Amino acid sequence: MSKTVCGIDEAGRGPVIGPMVLCCAVFDKKGAEKLREYNVRDSKKVTPARREYLEPLVKQTALEYKIVLISPVEIDRMRKKMSLNELEAVKIAQMLYSLKTRPRTIIVDAADSVEVNYKKRILACMQKIDKSFKTPEIISEHKADDRYVEVSGASILAKVERDRQVEKLRQKHGDFGSGYPSDETTQKHIQELLKNGPLPDYVRKSWNTVSQNANALTGTQKKLDEY
Repeated sequence: MSKTVCGIDEAGRGPVIGPMVLCCAVFDKKGAEKLREYNVRDSKKVTPARREYLEPLVKQTALEYKIVLISPVEIDRMRKKMSLNELEAVKIAQMLYSLKTRPRTIIVDAADSVEVNYKKRILACMQKIDKSFKTPEIISEHKADDRYVEVSGASILAKVERDRQVEKLRQKHGDFGSGYPSDETTQKHIQELLKNGPLPDYVRKSWNTVSQNANALTGTQKKLDEY
């Protein structure tokens, strides 16, 4: 069996608006070479137009890929029980277990500050799914999306899907900026939503930017469930 590598990355971890998207993509040696020929790079270093051009090429090159959307509602609900890193590890384990292709190596862009801890989280989650499952080698590193072309490929797929979902929200709800807490347009959008009633499902209520704006408007530590 030829060496197969599964790259894993996410898009939309930090925004207060819209889903987080996780992707795993499996490539053999020839597929990795094609990605290099296409000059596939970390999605953050590629223009939106270039990402959209690369997306179908990455999908065609992959032996298999999985894309999972985690909605703001699910993020808020699960964060009452676990950290965002733990939630990501759970979803990654589920994706890996569902693959028809069994990669020899898994490379993941580490979310934990200590790289090996993210690997341990994923392994623990996979054991909970199936103790008999033989887990491949897992490489967990920071900036893996910039160091390994397979993770770069997953990064492209995750980012394009995230952008696609955000654009749908923008068409429905108007311009809310990038969706990141540091964006002034996003901040104003959240403030307007808080003034006009319950927060819609496309907003992550558990984010600090929501509670900070809510407290600024009310002057009290009002529970976010009331929004």
